[in-house]
Amino acid sequence: MKPIALPHDARAGPTKSEVRAVLASKLALGPEDHFVEVGSCTGAVTIEAARRAGRVTALERKAERLETTEKNLAANDDLAADVTLRNAQAPDGLPDDADALFLGGSRNFEGVLDHAVETGVDRIVMNVSRLEVAGRATEAFRERDILEEVVQFQVSHGYELAGATSFDSDNPVYMLVGSAGESDGKRERDTTDEPGAGGVET
Repeated sequence: MKPIALPHDARAGPTKSEVRAVLASKLALGPEDHFVEVGSCTGAVTIEAARRAGRVTALERKAERLETTEKNLAANDDLAADVTLRNAQAPDGLPDDADALFLGGSRNFEGVLDHAVETGVDRIVMNVSRLEVAGRATEAFRERDILEEVVQFQVSHGYELAGATSFDSDNPVYMLVGSAGESDGKRERDTTDEPGAGGVET
């Protein structure tokens, strides 16, 4: 994946590049897609999506974080999408014509999923970092009959230690993948870029 510029800090870490790579494979965005993001924060996912989708709508409830998203978007000059930023707390502010939806946080996630079901969003991905929230989110996906898979992975980065290589691990990420599109058109799992059963290590 091509690096992105994130010169401005939102006081909350951006989605790691390895996680964004898996996310991109699950969303499978194309130039005809309208991508909607809940919780843009630094804008890392917003930028990646704007390179692939035709339209991007990013929601962020904190005005200062939305300003960071806007500044970081401006620092990247290879964005093809028409990008709309909204200072709103989802499900308020969600458009009704999304093709793909990403939830970067768990606030009001059940209301967001209800909206996704009502509007027939084809691709839904939610990232969770806490085990208890992952359990609740998985149950919420199942209750709405939109769950396709749950992926858990952990990224480790090597560093030099006493002339050898050791690894520093990031926290695990739980990625829920689903679809609220036509029930007979459930997408086949794409495992081409999926990490092995034991997780991702770089």
